[in-house]
Amino acid sequence: MPSLRNITILLSLATSTLGFQKPINRRPRLGNNNHATPYSTDDEDDTPLPLVIWHGLGDDFAADGLQSVGSLAESINPGTFVYFIRLSETPSNDRSATFFGNVTEQLSQVCSDLASHPILSTAPAIDALGFSQGGQFLRGYVERCNNPPVRSLLTFGSQHNGIVDYRACSTTDLICKGTMALLHGNTWSQFVQNRLVPAQYFRDPADIDRYLEASNFLADINNERALKNETYKENIAKLENLAMYMFEDDTTVIPKETAWFEEVNGTEITPLRARQMYAEDWLGLRELDRKGGLSFRTTPGGHMQLGDDVLKAAFKEFLGPIGKKFPRGTETMDEL
Repeated sequence: MPSLRNITILLSLATSTLGFQKPINRRPRLGNNNHATPYSTDDEDDTPLPLVIWHGLGDDFAADGLQSVGSLAESINPGTFVYFIRLSETPSNDRSATFFGNVTEQLSQVCSDLASHPILSTAPAIDALGFSQGGQFLRGYVERCNNPPVRSLLTFGSQHNGIVDYRACSTTDLICKGTMALLHGNTWSQFVQNRLVPAQYFRDPADIDRYLEASNFLADINNERALKNETYKENIAKLENLAMYMFEDDTTVIPKETAWFEEVNGTEITPLRARQMYAEDWLGLRELDRKGGLSFRTTPGGHMQLGDDVLKAAFKEFLGPIGKKFPRGTETMDEL
């Protein structure tokens, strides 16, 4: 079992080697709009749906970069209520929770927080935006509780199909190399799976049996075990949009193609639409795709090197009032 000292070293290492690069902060800080907004199920109502944002590893709900994203969303769709998911009321503790904690328990807390929120709970639906690990966590929210229900889910650089490495260390960084060895050697231990957040979405295609046996989080929300959860499939299929953005030059998330649910085994890459999970529709992704709601997008730059232009286009396309009509692709059901 890892010692407290090793866990402390790991936190320090994760901060430096798996660092989250915050979105560009070009706009003033946005608070949580504390005024209630009257929501209606009328398709003619032009009030934007609320936007829920879940940040990534090493970030916190009060970070300036995250706040600027909320401000930008409100400027594109005026009147948008923006809620930043937090696992603590203090930014420092919220940031720590991105490294350490049981993701299943964290997600249960978020489900409770959103369902009881005085504004979000009055909305007919919400839109959701997840950065890095926040993306697959929000997908877990859709699958496991979805109250209030998500209409459009946007994920940027998320690890939907897991990661195969925690990031390489330099040859001279002995502490890093020693800690990585400790982590790799204990990834499937109950201790690590219940406490280290990135370990709970670690997935090595060359070691699938151990992953399916020990994974605390990802194997469940990806419906990869023999017994499938039909509610997960139904809730994903009910989405209007799942837009998955991959960073073209991402070297932080390994492999970067996980952002599109692609399977990367060595040099072999299997697109989502060629995978068994899609053919048998374990998660409702094929059904969502058939109705035109599944989008694969790329954005230039490294992990979380994200400019306002990409976000503006996404907010215009996928967010807005309840009655918004979304353009669909030209692929037919037979082609899918």
